[in-house]
Amino acid sequence: MIPYFSTTINRRKFIKTLGIAALSAQIQPFAVEAKLYPNSVLKPQRLQVGDTVGLISPAGMIESKDVEEAKQTFATLGLQVKLGQHLLDRYGYLAGKDIDRAADVNAMFADKSVKAVIAMRGGYGCDRILPLINYSLIRSHPKIVMGYSDITALLLAIYTRSRVVTFHGPVATSTWNNFTVNHIKRILFQGEAVTMHNTLATELRRKTITPGKARGKLVGGNLSVLSAMVGSSYLPSWQHSILFVEEIDEDIYRVDRMLTQLKNAGILNKIAGFVFGQCTNCSLGDQPSLTFAEVLQDHIKPLGIPAWYGSMIGHIKDKFTVPVGVEVEIDANLGTLRMLESAVALSRWVKNEPLS
Repeated sequence: MIPYFSTTINRRKFIKTLGIAALSAQIQPFAVEAKLYPNSVLKPQRLQVGDTVGLISPAGMIESKDVEEAKQTFATLGLQVKLGQHLLDRYGYLAGKDIDRAADVNAMFADKSVKAVIAMRGGYGCDRILPLINYSLIRSHPKIVMGYSDITALLLAIYTRSRVVTFHGPVATSTWNNFTVNHIKRILFQGEAVTMHNTLATELRRKTITPGKARGKLVGGNLSVLSAMVGSSYLPSWQHSILFVEEIDEDIYRVDRMLTQLKNAGILNKIAGFVFGQCTNCSLGDQPSLTFAEVLQDHIKPLGIPAWYGSMIGHIKDKFTVPVGVEVEIDANLGTLRMLESAVALSRWVKNEPLS
């Protein structure tokens, strides 16, 4: 996965702005607290018209015009907007210093007026702030947090450390068309347990790897971001989970390499089901290459678990809102992903209005 801007970013960069003492102070308490509620997953409150969403830039930098467009997007949904203090900061290719980007995340969860936290965009940088996030605060104030691409790191860390359901869905600068908005309304506003299935045009590109059905906790995100997190303390248990991944602008051999990493780390051998969304603009490159289908056959087919590729997840205009941490059932024959429970708490009363 590459950032939205043209400059290629080396994801192996270490966090240079943090001292060892600061890292130890941040990491150790969270490592302890993660053991306090290993099986108790909290759901954030559902959204209502009139609620306030907090906009943050935890990764790549944005422009002021992006903020104005985001305000219009959320106004259409009947939502108010609160801007992170460092939303328009810049530090190289990042949206400000690590400590400031993390401070905006923590501030949004501490603010009682904010009901959801939405990333402005992906790019690169979320993994740099993970040691600075207050996971106890998030556990005490669970809220909808949503994004995709590089935001995968934040979603998985919050789910793992705070044990709160997160949402792999559009960022504020995404295309919020009817398809995407419909899923937002059904899952985040109405609290429906949705069955996700491809539109006819996308269905033509869907392929079954191994037929069958499987149930488990749905966990995943961008493949390159996820694979870069292997070995850290910010990934959950994979036992009996349903793994979903997506990718963009990678040569096939790199997809091969990342799946190999997941296999060698023992992750693929633990999962109950597998869904590869869209591999947008993934190419064979200039040298002799395996095909995308061959790579999936080599890595996924031998697992003997229900699996398919081509789901509407990833860097595409029409995208599902995928809850991380809820029980789902997948059907690899039909290419469906069925939520077995609501992804949001249903205690807030919502006027039952027809969906557009």
